[in-house]
Amino acid sequence: MPCGAACFVYMAQYYLPTKTMRPVSVGPNYLKNNNNGAFISAAHHIGKHSMRRVHPEFAYQSRELEGQIEGILGDPPNRKNYKSMVDALVGEYASGGGIEDVNMLAFALVDHITFSDPKGLLAESEDYEFGDTARVFSMAACAAPEAAKMYAAIEESFPDLARQAIITAFLHKNPRLWDDDDQSLDQLAANDDGDDDHDEDEATDDFAQMFDQDGDDHGR
Repeated sequence: MPCGAACFVYMAQYYLPTKTMRPVSVGPNYLKNNNNGAFISAAHHIGKHSMRRVHPEFAYQSRELEGQIEGILGDPPNRKNYKSMVDALVGEYASGGGIEDVNMLAFALVDHITFSDPKGLLAESEDYEFGDTARVFSMAACAAPEAAKMYAAIEESFPDLARQAIITAFLHKNPRLWDDDDQSLDQLAANDDGDDDHDEDEATDDFAQMFDQDGDDHGR
């Protein structure tokens, strides 16, 4: 599916209403099939009784990522269309561009990223705004050439957002290692100071331009 204006319209319907998406349960087969070999050994060492509470914003972003993935895949899943969306985002970020948004960064990363230090990433998930960016990047990697290029580019272009996106992708792929703080989406929205609405408008405009620049579909 070409990623022109039609691609934006299709994806935007899942990206824009993020605050109203319902959480989606993740089964064991999802973990098994999502390039997450580090999870098995990490779970053995961490143990089921040492689940860590994460920062509420990380919990929220993880739920949002799950909803976005499920929405774009569709029912029945359209994996070809889903892959074209991911490839387009990876290409944009690899070139040094892309939308400065945690959820979109996590979406671009999630199918490519692997994790070498789950304990360390869990520790980093306790603070959303501040953390050791270089350390977080060292605890994960992307093997595919274009994804590896993206990984290096986002560390250079927007390291703080990328740190948050890496942790978001990690939590999404390892739901059994952490515990939510039981804040509902409605409660988070009630505590919102209104800045997110402005940020989402800017991200939407950037997203529209990304997929509709003179009909360019980035070769896909």
